[in-house]
Amino acid sequence: MPGDTSFNDTNSGDGRGRRALILVENLSVPFDRRVWQECATLRDAGWEVHVICPRGTKRDTEPEAVIDGIRIHRYPLRAATGGPAGYPREYGSALWHTVRLARKVGPVDVVHACNPPDLLFLPARWLKRRGARFVFDQHDLVPELYLSRFDRGKDLLYRAVCALERATYRAADVVLATNESYKDVAVRRGGRRPEDVFVVRSAPDTERFHPVPPEPELKGGKPHLLCYLGVMGPQDGVDYALRALAKLRDEMGRTDWHAVFVGGGDTFDAMVELSRRLGLDGQVRFTGRVPDADLVRYLSTADVCLSPDPRNPLNDVSTMNKVLEYMVMGRPIVSFELKEARVSAGDAALYAPANDESAFAKLIARLLDDPEQRARMGEIGRERINGALAWRNSQAALLAAYDAACRDRAPVAADGPNRAGKRLRR
Repeated sequence: MPGDTSFNDTNSGDGRGRRALILVENLSVPFDRRVWQECATLRDAGWEVHVICPRGTKRDTEPEAVIDGIRIHRYPLRAATGGPAGYPREYGSALWHTVRLARKVGPVDVVHACNPPDLLFLPARWLKRRGARFVFDQHDLVPELYLSRFDRGKDLLYRAVCALERATYRAADVVLATNESYKDVAVRRGGRRPEDVFVVRSAPDTERFHPVPPEPELKGGKPHLLCYLGVMGPQDGVDYALRALAKLRDEMGRTDWHAVFVGGGDTFDAMVELSRRLGLDGQVRFTGRVPDADLVRYLSTADVCLSPDPRNPLNDVSTMNKVLEYMVMGRPIVSFELKEARVSAGDAALYAPANDESAFAKLIARLLDDPEQRARMGEIGRERINGALAWRNSQAALLAAYDAACRDRAPVAADGPNRAGKRLRR
């Protein structure tokens, strides 16, 4: 079984003499924590790891870097703006740079493409013709992302992204799914055999996230601190959280809290404006993206953490990184009722009916009034992250997937760098 391989098995994922190339388009590396953990796992198993990704704006800005033995090749990229019409320009540039840098890297045993978008199968297929195996790492269900983000229904563009997803599934030798819901899609919609789909769950870096003493001054002079951590995009529910906080104040008369929203994204400015319109600017602070040390300070001080993602086609079946990060810090969570939120958090969260902002506010108030329940829920979260949801289990699945991809294949490095480089240029 894919998930049963032990990370300590010396025959598992042995990458000695093998090269992997990981392709990412939507985030820089090592800022993309999941990708960075995968890189480190492969490196520790003996693989020579290369990454091609865009440059960041404030970090990860160098065109090339070697970090902890992992070589990263970055290209300049301007993110799409103005709705779906902006994406062809962004993706066309990304594909051109990806192929350009892949030529520089040379032959590889595995090309490992992380979506979105579902276009990286194009350079992956080109590399397959030169001897690589293709591992598709499905971070998002792009058809569901399209429906949830743009509210345009199943139009021509929706049918196009479905076609690109099918093409990616067909091209892949092995699929990595972030949870069982995504695996079900790969099998049911993508036509993949269950044995070719490996569940590699995202998990927080326990070295990066560990509690520090709380700092009462972060509570803005109030008894309690509420915290949101994560991306602020159209489908992430920050607007739901703000409206719930307004109801907590107006409908329940609760003003004994201060809230901090940590992170950035496409809707950051709109959310700051919404907070102002709701009259929350005195009780809510938006920090933007902050260094890890500051993030840990906020989470260590928080009494309740917020996961306000509304139910939509994407969110219901997606694993939210913020939920896992709240759990590793031992924080109780309020969430809307989502299938995969329950799978991740279990009893570490309270669940409001989907998209019900008043119910969400009432659950916040309930936890603020019950410090013992908050402590119990925090401990449950820590136990789950250090047990069934620990990264070591995902390491085993990742290396099993690479074993399956490379079965009966000799390392390309055996050809020698000169012969391999000539072969690639033909």
